[in-house]
Amino acid sequence: MYLSVVIPVYNESANLEHLCSRLLPVLDALHKPYEVILTNDGSKDDSQAILTRIHAARPDVIRVIEFARNYGQHPAIMAGFEMAQGDVVVTLDADLQNPPEEIPKLLALY
Repeated sequence: MYLSVVIPVYNESANLEHLCSRLLPVLDALHKPYEVILTNDGSKDDSQAILTRIHAARPDVIRVIEFARNYGQHPAIMAGFEMAQGDVVVTLDADLQNPPEEIPKLLALY
């Protein structure tokens, strides 16, 4: 596995589909094996239902971790790191604060 993208999720139902609609084309264009690990950190909104749909649409690359309650961003990221199989691991926020389109620029430095 070349790349793992780890994303903590807490009450991000408004952003998840848009995030994946931007992220997956960027990663597909790399033409290298990748995975996206989304950790639902005990969200109270519809995040888990949306994550289930996203996983069902792309089970080949989407992995979902579901916490029973909110533990915080750091444990959510660490859970993703533990599952990550990529030689390179990139973290993103689900709110698109960091654009997925920047990932190829980061990888060019590797």
